[in-house]
Amino acid sequence: MSGKQGVVETSVGTIVIDLLPEVAPNHVGLFIELAKAGEYNETIFHRMVKHGVIQGGDPFTKDQSKTELYGRGGLNLIDAEFSAQQHVRGSVSAVLVADQPNSGGMQFFICVVEQPSLNGKHTVWGRVAEGMDVVAEISETPVDSAGQALTRVFIKAVKIRNTPNPEPLPFSVETDEALSAFQAVVETDFGPITIGFYPDRAPNHVRNFLRLADGGVFDGMSFHRVVKDFVIQSGALSFREKPLSELQERLIQKLEPEFNDTPHVLGVVSMARGDDPASASTSFFICTDIASELDGHYTVFGVVTEGLDIVKMIENLPTDGETPLEPIKINQVKVVRHQGVTD
Repeated sequence: MSGKQGVVETSVGTIVIDLLPEVAPNHVGLFIELAKAGEYNETIFHRMVKHGVIQGGDPFTKDQSKTELYGRGGLNLIDAEFSAQQHVRGSVSAVLVADQPNSGGMQFFICVVEQPSLNGKHTVWGRVAEGMDVVAEISETPVDSAGQALTRVFIKAVKIRNTPNPEPLPFSVETDEALSAFQAVVETDFGPITIGFYPDRAPNHVRNFLRLADGGVFDGMSFHRVVKDFVIQSGALSFREKPLSELQERLIQKLEPEFNDTPHVLGVVSMARGDDPASASTSFFICTDIASELDGHYTVFGVVTEGLDIVKMIENLPTDGETPLEPIKINQVKVVRHQGVTD
């Protein structure tokens, strides 16, 4: 059973679960058996807490005339396999009858956020590898006063497959020279800002920005910090409209500094960071004037090649301190090639 995934096709999208037979072999074995027999097909996610948990797998939920029984079916099939596994975001765990630890079975729940109060009380047997955005969407399903879903979100089918080999991160194999062929077009509410890159000076920062842009990490963010005659700043995950998907989360990493001799002047693009020089990750800024105090302390990796008028327009918007009074949204960041550059 090692190296297996459960692919849960729902009516709102796909959830891929990494199975954990090393910690809960009997639960994983039961899930695989039931999935191959089609037992989950046409069941629904019948209970959810918004941005908390979603619960499904009850065979009674196939029948709309048995709503009073939802949550009671498919239990008392398997004993507990408690472990040190934590109920973190994406954990898949066994539903139990209250105060009966050995009452697990067909039903399961998925944590949308960490649920530490459940640790040691339920058997964790899987982790969501892809589709946490789908899990979060399902958690937003309208419910009644008892937490029962008012809209039917179906499990269409569950397929068991071998876990595919991980693919290399985007922009990992290109040479530094090849990276110079790319640009990023930052589509804002006020117009596009085009960024060219310096892979000869900060290749890892360029690769990082390109893969974040290509993966849609910046889409739906905003310029959250505006300091006149200094910088405009974006890329902070706390200012993103929607949670990251699992694939996007895998793109997030801390960067070792690549300080270089490029001065921080108008149009230069550089990475923000905390006190630790190796703490740069997703947040970046564009200089709106000379900022020589930043030279040698922050990694310059690009420059605005088109759209400085948009940068200055954003710089001059009203603020409360350094916070714009109205959101300055990044709708999308597109990775493109320079005109005339071909493979």
